[in-house]
Amino acid sequence: MTETTQPHLPPQDDPYGAYQPKSPEVRAAMDALRGMRKDLFDDALAYRPLPPKEPTGRFTRELRGRRREYATYSRHILVGAAGAVAVLSSVMPAGADSVSVLSGLLVLAPVLLTLVRPVAAFWASLASTTAVAMLGETYGNWPWLPPSFLSHLVVLTVVAIRTRPRTAAWMWLFTAAYGFIAETVFSWSHYDTNVGAMMVTSALVLLGVTVWHIRRQAEQEVTAQQTVTAHERSRRTLLEERTTIARELHDVVAHHMSVVAIQAEAAPYRVENPPEELEKAFVTIRENAVAALTELRRVLGVVRAEDYEAPDAPQPTLADLDALLANVRETGLDVEKVITGAARELPQGVELSAYRIVQEALSNTLRHAPGASARVEIGYVLGGLGLRIVNDPPPNPALVKPSPGAGHGITGMRERVTMLNGEMTAEPTPAGGYEVTVFLPVPAASGSGA
Repeated sequence: MTETTQPHLPPQDDPYGAYQPKSPEVRAAMDALRGMRKDLFDDALAYRPLPPKEPTGRFTRELRGRRREYATYSRHILVGAAGAVAVLSSVMPAGADSVSVLSGLLVLAPVLLTLVRPVAAFWASLASTTAVAMLGETYGNWPWLPPSFLSHLVVLTVVAIRTRPRTAAWMWLFTAAYGFIAETVFSWSHYDTNVGAMMVTSALVLLGVTVWHIRRQAEQEVTAQQTVTAHERSRRTLLEERTTIARELHDVVAHHMSVVAIQAEAAPYRVENPPEELEKAFVTIRENAVAALTELRRVLGVVRAEDYEAPDAPQPTLADLDALLANVRETGLDVEKVITGAARELPQGVELSAYRIVQEALSNTLRHAPGASARVEIGYVLGGLGLRIVNDPPPNPALVKPSPGAGHGITGMRERVTMLNGEMTAEPTPAGGYEVTVFLPVPAASGSGA
């Protein structure tokens, strides 16, 4: 018995699935029809209440109490006011008779419906236009009487704002079709039609709304791209600072490991007739120290930039701070150094980080407060080292270039402090200057000096 292969059947829920056109023009037309069906028919009764406006505007932020609450509903009030104008244009010319009041209610309903069911409001506006035309005058202003003309324009505008440009295009085409049918089929005894005026006016209004949509979308895309760019820039800055710290600490760690290896090699010769176990232990210590140095150099080679050159001089410490301050004073910055507590030798990593923090803080002062004076305070306290670098406001703020945000300086300082489990604050002073405060913890045994 032979098996027969069943042909692949398209999904039954897609009426267009059985026909897959190859022509791009036909395919575009089919996609457009699908979009029309979704926008104007499938979602016709979708419940989409207009939310209150966020109080982020400059005018809204200045309001307080109930005024600010009412301001969040400004868009609802504006739509209601437009509907009220349409009602007045129906009631005032003929007086408040039953026909004019009914016509006013008919033109008001689609306008208010845009606040909760925008697409349904468009169809309700076309139905309202027909009903008002049948209730209203016989000659002139066909098929949109003045109240319907204003109401339909308001509905088109609000719905276009609340939906997408594609929906605005379809509404304009359906409005044109309605006007064409009303003008050609139902225009007996109507010699003055306003279909052309409606089409031109609505086209201008919808074009303006579409341009607003496109501009708003472009602004949102630019804002999103700027956010991503700023995040990537911050991430790159962080990685660069961590790489710099790793390079600098390499010399510190390599020095200590070299000392361990040398002392382990020389230790057996300091003891007369050392036990064999002790000699093996020192050999193991030296081998581990050399292996650690090899791995450390390998890791440094990974994070080292192509143009990086290893420094010839040892990494700076707080003992080199006077030379740094002298160089800064030559650039025109009046800086004062104050030391409190009993100065002592600290672990080399702590001294290197402290030196770099002071260096970066003074560099920020030169960059963002030219001509100002600065003060560097170093406090040797029990359990750690305290730093405070503060500068006065610049004498000529007009020459100061605004900072784009937290750059390499602040990021690098925070990374160094975090690495040592310290604490740091960097903020403007009440006088208009800037202050950096740092505390680097140092265990009592490590801070006792060498």
